[in-house]
Amino acid sequence: MAVDLRRTRPLWATATAVLALAALSACGGSGGADPVGAAATSSAATSSAAAPTAVAAPPPAKGKLRGYGTVRQLSETADLVVRGEVEPAGFRVDEVLRAANGASVNAGARITLASLPAGVPDMAHMSTLEPGQVAVLYLAKDPAASTFRTLSGDFGVFDVTGAGDDAVAASRSQAMAVSGLVTEDPAASGHGFRTTLGQLRAVAAQVE
Repeated sequence: MAVDLRRTRPLWATATAVLALAALSACGGSGGADPVGAAATSSAATSSAAAPTAVAAPPPAKGKLRGYGTVRQLSETADLVVRGEVEPAGFRVDEVLRAANGASVNAGARITLASLPAGVPDMAHMSTLEPGQVAVLYLAKDPAASTFRTLSGDFGVFDVTGAGDDAVAASRSQAMAVSGLVTEDPAASGHGFRTTLGQLRAVAAQVE
């Protein structure tokens, strides 16, 4: 029986289109992943990887000591400025150069010296007051006890050699020392400071 090709051509065209559509559908399913979903997953993974790790904050450091530039600054800040001798049980006061802020000490009295608070970073560089040493001390009174501390450790210590106004007064430390009597000298900073007992007396007397 003869077949009318004009009737079968549309059927072949339809079948070919259906097969092509099925092939495209199969290729799309074989990837197995939704592009939008994959992008979202990738973004989430990146965010998770980039999230910073919490680090414990270091413990707060104790405050550093205040530096002083001049003898006048020491005199203005100190509650007590005294000359005397270090003893095993404290400090014997031979002369009061200045007393302020309610600190009252007479010549011949003995005062108790306290060390710097534990944990102060600069404490490792402080010297020790030894019995027999003669010094002028710039002191701060402890408001909670009848003790005194030298201002900023070695800043408040001048070793005295000799007697009278011409006695040499030298800073205990080279680094922790003033650089002038009433005016700072940047060139002398860090090299210690030498003056006379008479000059220390004069500056202390000028401070109101």
